[in-house]
Amino acid sequence: MFMRIDKLQAALPEPKKPEPNAAAALQELLGGKYGEMSTLGNYMFQSFNFRNKSKLRPFYSLVSSIFAEELGHVELVSTGVSMLNNGPGDDTPNVDISKAPFAEMQDVRLAGSFLANGGGAMPMNSNAASWNMDMVTTTGNLIIDLLHNFHLECGARIHKLRVYETMTEPTGREVCGYLLVRGSVHAHAYALALKKITGVSIEKMLPTPNINLDRVPECQKYLQEGSHRRLYSFSPDDYKEAAGVWSNDEVALPGDPPGNLEIVDGMPEGGKIPELDGNYGAFAPDYAPEEIFEIASKLYKKSR
Repeated sequence: MFMRIDKLQAALPEPKKPEPNAAAALQELLGGKYGEMSTLGNYMFQSFNFRNKSKLRPFYSLVSSIFAEELGHVELVSTGVSMLNNGPGDDTPNVDISKAPFAEMQDVRLAGSFLANGGGAMPMNSNAASWNMDMVTTTGNLIIDLLHNFHLECGARIHKLRVYETMTEPTGREVCGYLLVRGSVHAHAYALALKKITGVSIEKMLPTPNINLDRVPECQKYLQEGSHRRLYSFSPDDYKEAAGVWSNDEVALPGDPPGNLEIVDGMPEGGKIPELDGNYGAFAPDYAPEEIFEIASKLYKKSR
């Protein structure tokens, strides 16, 4: 089962204005081939389908804890997309719709994000192609699955860097910076797992691709706090066995600051989930907002 915490895994800066084209680029990190929906789907179903959980507990715990983190990554990217799409324009309730107040939305890369989804994130890539189950690999063979996961994390890292290089918006860059650090942890964790189960030093291939996080400003605070050397259990008591793979003083990535690899009970401290205002001029929602607020206020008071 899962427990939900009302926080993001990392705090995101508020955009100063709507940036729907940046949101479109960030969609690749959600629903692209190497996006967070893919990493989530792979590790989720691998953990559900895992054979010999008791005998192979360190590997099961590793996949399961990373799967739980990926739930938060999907939330983080989706929130970043929604923040960058928060608009456009006039949010007053009495817009003259005959003057095409949102004409500029015809020219954005993913007009459907506004036209169909009200600016919300969806499980699709940067060209609006739907994410699908064909991007999930769960073979029932642990070594093959771990090798696939290593490949998936390496592909995800280069895609995050490419998306990062397309944007200047602080919100999107913060998403990329955080995920680049955490993706390096996951890639190396799967490399160490493969090393321990096969004896092959696959971690010598890292970094694959060659990404020096020292050159990404948004990564620095996460490196300085040691996030690149931690895996979180996302549980108060379970999945500690992943320390059999991720522990001691093994090198995480060449050039990393020294320190032990560690399993941390629970989850990262995280950051506040931003409050996004509805765009009433876009008729989202078309129900009178003041009535919704009044109903919500009554329900909230009743719950106390």
